[in-house]
Amino acid sequence: MTEVANELMYELMKKMHQRFDKIDFALGEIRNEMQSMRGTMISMQQDIHNIYGVLAHHDQRLDRIENRLELRELAEAQARFEPHP
Repeated sequence: MTEVANELMYELMKKMHQRFDKIDFALGEIRNEMQSMRGTMISMQQDIHNIYGVLAHHDQRLDRIENRLELRELAEAQARFEPHP
């Protein structure tokens, strides 16, 4: 009787060991996927940062262009009131 119980316990422990191995393997795969996702998120964050930099550069250029246009408009408006020889 005890021999049968010991065999059952041994088989049960073998199955548990196999299941733990499967869980361990699945956990390793999940860790790899998480690291891959983390790398993707970091690259996306860097891309967004670069886009913000380009937008800031374009914004500065537009500000300079607007300033030049305003100066030209002011000069054109002033020229209308000045006497022409």
